Amino acid sequence: MSDWVLGVLGGSGLYEIEGLRNAEWRRIGTPWGDPSDELLSGELHGVRLVFLPRHGRGHRLPPSHVNYRANIDALKRAGCTDLLSLSAVGSLRENLPPGTFVAVDQYVDRTFAREKSFFGPGLVAHVSMARPTCPRLSALAAEAARAAGAPVVEGGTYLAMEGPQFSTRAESELYRAWNCTVIGMTNMPEAKLAREAELPYASIGMVTDWDCWRDDEQAVEVAQVIATLTANAAKARALLAGLAETLSRTPREPSPIDTVLDSAIITPPAARDPTLAARLDAVAGRALRSR
Repeated sequence: MSDWVLGVLGGSGLYEIEGLRNAEWRRIGTPWGDPSDELLSGELHGVRLVFLPRHGRGHRLPPSHVNYRANIDALKRAGCTDLLSLSAVGSLRENLPPGTFVAVDQYVDRTFAREKSFFGPGLVAHVSMARPTCPRLSALAAEAARAAGAPVVEGGTYLAMEGPQFSTRAESELYRAWNCTVIGMTNMPEAKLAREAELPYASIGMVTDWDCWRDDEQAVEVAQVIATLTANAAKARALLAGLAETLSRTPREPSPIDTVLDSAIITPPAARDPTLAARLDAVAGRALRSR
């Protein structure tokens, strides 16, 4: 069995992963509340894979009501070493038509109604987000997407909006002026929390629409998003299979992200809130025990 344990955050079309052996749905509790759903774990091409439906099966949870802290904590408790996000995004660039897969490498976070950190009063940490995604996992995921037949662009800035409404035309034009590449509602604070949990994180944004900035296109509607998502789902499943096959042949070398909390926790042991420290047993237990 490979030493990679790949956690996957995704949605519609990914609940049935072909070739997943010993598949089992399992509920994992966390000190931060319930995750979006049970976690589906199994073995794919010799790699342990743990899948969590970000919005819950049946897409029950809007973006602002996803318990991002519980999701990341549950994946860490499940033994994940690395996380891959697969999510629908809108395009802010002419060269990224619907159907394109984008390996995101930067973010602009415009969300405002979500808990964004595991840490807080009584136990403070500041992780670097200069490079918010893992270059190693991103490159491997992009390669697997390309092999699955998807047009792939490596690198791009994801504008994370609060939602659940889509953008106004003025907002879409503003984000384009900021040189953002795609727009979505779920990768933040997910990427920040993954970093705090010392989990290398990669994101593949699957373009479903043009947002609303193009004069010759109708404004984005749910039916359009679902239609393109359905078309992308087969490629996303093939991406996972190809990525797992690559990981099975690739020894997992240590990543700097694995120990990022060693230089991020600022509160000395004597001043730490023991209640918060106990809640951080999965997310930061390694770092807290070593200091």
